[in-house]
Amino acid sequence: MDEFSPLFAIAVAAELAGMHPQTLRQYDRIGLVKPTRTAGQSRRYSMRDVVQLREIAALSAEGLNLEGVRRILDLENQVTELTVRVRELEHALSNEMLARPGRRVFAAGAEGDVVSLRAGERSKRSNAVVVWRQLGQRSE
Repeated sequence: MDEFSPLFAIAVAAELAGMHPQTLRQYDRIGLVKPTRTAGQSRRYSMRDVVQLREIAALSAEGLNLEGVRRILDLENQVTELTVRVRELEHALSNEMLARPGRRVFAAGAEGDVVSLRAGERSKRSNAVVVWRQLGQRSE
């Protein structure tokens, strides 16, 4: 079970939210809080619904009308949905980048070792002079 599981009958949800059951019915009619319906059409409220009911009560106590409360709840729900979507996309991008071959860049280090670089990064150049002579060649 999670916060969206429909658990509470209207009387219990009203008590948890500190409201009258008729207020919950009104909020359902105008679409502020939309509880799940059972096969017999009775309302079942989730913990998330109860939290929203408490938030409605707090915003109403601060002087907001129900249309203002609706707008705030809509925006909060949109932010929640977009946050979840961003996490999904970040996860998918991360998996894609890890699975894609050839995305890592390597270079030779100063000591001849292999150094991993980020894409677009250049290896550090050295000003050292290296004298090399082919084996078997005589110096005169």
